[in-house]
Amino acid sequence: MSSLSNITVGVIGASGYTGAELIRLLATHPRAHIGVLTANTHADKSLSEVFPHLAAVDLPPVIKTAEADWTGVDAIFCGLPHGTSQEVISNLPKDVKVIDLSADFRFRDRATYAEWYGHDHRAPDLQGEAIYGLTEHYRDQIKTGRLIACPGCYPTAALLALLPLFEAKAVEPEDIIIDAKSGTSGAGRSLKEAQLFCEVAEGIHPYNIAHHRHAPEIEQELSAVAGRAIVVSFTPHLMPMNRGELLTIYARLAPGVDAETAREVLAKRYADEFFVRVAAPGNIPATRHVRGSNFCLIGVFADRLPGRVIVVSVIDNLVKGASGQAIQNFNLMFDLPETLGLEQQPLFP
Repeated sequence: MSSLSNITVGVIGASGYTGAELIRLLATHPRAHIGVLTANTHADKSLSEVFPHLAAVDLPPVIKTAEADWTGVDAIFCGLPHGTSQEVISNLPKDVKVIDLSADFRFRDRATYAEWYGHDHRAPDLQGEAIYGLTEHYRDQIKTGRLIACPGCYPTAALLALLPLFEAKAVEPEDIIIDAKSGTSGAGRSLKEAQLFCEVAEGIHPYNIAHHRHAPEIEQELSAVAGRAIVVSFTPHLMPMNRGELLTIYARLAPGVDAETAREVLAKRYADEFFVRVAAPGNIPATRHVRGSNFCLIGVFADRLPGRVIVVSVIDNLVKGASGQAIQNFNLMFDLPETLGLEQQPLFP
């Protein structure tokens, strides 16, 4: 490892939205030193040419991943598109810690990965080594892990809200409905017709109805707690905003449990968690309450339908849903305070 003052890190995929957010956050991290930046499409440029908002940060030039020298690098953040991380990570030095932000190592079952991503896993040995990086629920495993698979943004918001309710058997595992809405940055920075201004502005639309790849990721974690296969109804929507994510979750309460009891379950579970807050009764979470921060805010409400509860979970998809959670895991892996570099409060309004 590097000296006590600096932990040298590299960022693969530095020209994407999650790469830019990683660099923005790492720039003020008191223990992280950015030593390597790679982005094949922008190689041989300064990062200020790619992201002018980062021009004041002293950074190495952007190079191709194949040209990177990982000597002296302690940790690598990988922000490549899904399906491309596994082969790149396979070729990294085995003594370097890796925090992957793609979906390549999130699934424990190879058949599930192949079903949803259309090909067999190309690094099955590493897939078995990877730790699912939902920090508040896998903290002990992350501390000793070498390869961390950061959750998707929708699963992060959904699982932080649902896992404690499943653990306490406060809700029935059937009939879970997740109505999800996200800003356009969640779809990445590559050019897509559905992300053109005229396609997104002044309207909202659902996408990947009944076959979004985050559904089986949510189901994997809920099934592990329930002890049997769980299927959820999950529908994402694209919102005309850059960042932010709001999930409205509908569930059937267990016998003898009311909405206030469900709220108390969540409040007790997260009482000692800095980044997960449960709203006071009657307070409605909104994306602007967490924008630019690593916080997740959860609200719980009684449905008009008897025996049902509505849970609202909000995060910034680029921070808690991606780069912020990645740095939170990085801190754990290097025995640092979990909040280091992530103390910034939400931007409001």
